[in-house]
Amino acid sequence: MTGAEALIEAEGLSVAYAGGVALDRVSLSVAQGEIVTIVGPNGSGKSTLLRALVGAVRPSAGRIRRAPGLRIGYAPQRLHLDPTLPMTALRFLSLPERRPRAAAEAALETVGAGGLGEMQMSALSGGQAQRVLLARALLAEADILMLDEPTQGLDQPGAAEFYRLVERLRAETGAAVLMVSHDLHVVMSASDRVICLNGHVCCEGAPSHVSAAPEYRALFGLGTQGALALYRHVHDHSHDHPHDHGHDHDRHHGHGVPPAAEAPRSGAPSP
Repeated sequence: MTGAEALIEAEGLSVAYAGGVALDRVSLSVAQGEIVTIVGPNGSGKSTLLRALVGAVRPSAGRIRRAPGLRIGYAPQRLHLDPTLPMTALRFLSLPERRPRAAAEAALETVGAGGLGEMQMSALSGGQAQRVLLARALLAEADILMLDEPTQGLDQPGAAEFYRLVERLRAETGAAVLMVSHDLHVVMSASDRVICLNGHVCCEGAPSHVSAAPEYRALFGLGTQGALALYRHVHDHSHDHPHDHGHDHDRHHGHGVPPAAEAPRSGAPSP
């Protein structure tokens, strides 16, 4: 956590569904200009947490505090559009609030999707759809971008390119970013903090950067320009909690990366 003003905070947040508890006493805070990445296994409550923060899900306990006048740009994990419904990308950007065409086209240009405005949403690839969703979030002139698994379905170079785009937008707009990652072990290197969620917050801290390590290059190739990093997932505390869901809290999760390839907790690159 930085010393900057908190844009949004959750305290003791719980969400219960008919099938059980999705979130149990989750607390987090995102400050101005921060990039915070949430990781966790499938079913760990990552999407539920974002939906609760934007007001789409009602918590069963806890509270959420937002800075006065906070503008949130939310990009959901996937779109559920009827493929038979004619809708161009520009038309989509004007839902539910009509946007000036020039502003919508500028947002598409900003995210590298300038030629997609007249394409049908149903014809877009996964990566193109994610860029359109990001453009829609930008049109809100957001103080914080909330992105739910924006690189799901993208290959490794595509994910790296998207991460670089998000980092550039943070630098240009000053917006904070709260992003859910679909991969438990790979996060964008610009993340200030990583939160591991498994129904509850398992742990959080700075990611370790290993982009200079030969093992990293062997795993991820040389074309990422450091946009991806392995997170050294360290658990130094035990959990006697009913929502551990079998998560192993006593070992490093390196996906086959030797310990020598892991950078220290300070976040400095490996030599």
